[in-house]
Amino acid sequence: MDDLLREKAELYKKGVLSEDEFVNFLKHFPYKDLGDIKIDFHRKIRRGLPEVIYGSGKSPEQLKKIIKKFSEIGENILVTRVDPQKAEGIIKEFPSLVYYEKAGALTFGIKKDPLLKGRILILTAGASDETVGEEAYISASYLGNIVEKEYDVGVACISRILDLREKFEKYTVLIVVAGMEGALPSVVAGLTSTPVIAVPTSVGYGASFNGIAALLSMLNSCSGGISVVNIDNGFGAAYQATLINKKIS
Repeated sequence: MDDLLREKAELYKKGVLSEDEFVNFLKHFPYKDLGDIKIDFHRKIRRGLPEVIYGSGKSPEQLKKIIKKFSEIGENILVTRVDPQKAEGIIKEFPSLVYYEKAGALTFGIKKDPLLKGRILILTAGASDETVGEEAYISASYLGNIVEKEYDVGVACISRILDLREKFEKYTVLIVVAGMEGALPSVVAGLTSTPVIAVPTSVGYGASFNGIAALLSMLNSCSGGISVVNIDNGFGAAYQATLINKKIS
């Protein structure tokens, strides 16, 4: 695969391939094959955002292999769903990594993208939703956004969210994280014209069915302008919000 890349680069240098043809090749130049892992280095070219690694279920050895390859080419990386014990072992080998324990995320650092002009606000209904809120916050920050957060503003004390409504118009996207019955996104969307990305969490008592109740509430919201990601998917909400920001920047 590396030989193919060198061959195409040489053809581009010689003028046999045009710039458009070479860039098109790079967009579809698939991945780095490490045997049990295949790393997509060119996702940023195709989608505008880099590959993010889902850490849960991967062994420390697999994650170390992935991180090593990213560091070799000078690319930053975000690894989500990493527990503290696994993170500790990885950081011993890569001391430049930063671990955000509440978010369960590893990265070489966070930098703002000066081209992203939009702003994201993350709201959580309760303190119990904070881990998902933090995954969204760190993910959106890693992807270059200006991000702010307001936690524990759920509808059980409606004054908390009403006090924030004047702020909502200052943001491009609102990410609203809630478990239990998942009411907060509907309330927020009814107060603002800013798009809302709703994130159901698995927080709640038995009949919440590990987030299914919140998910169904959000999907059935009568407030317009809400999109919904999967249960506990803070990263997915951050990714979608970033794509919106890129379009308006």
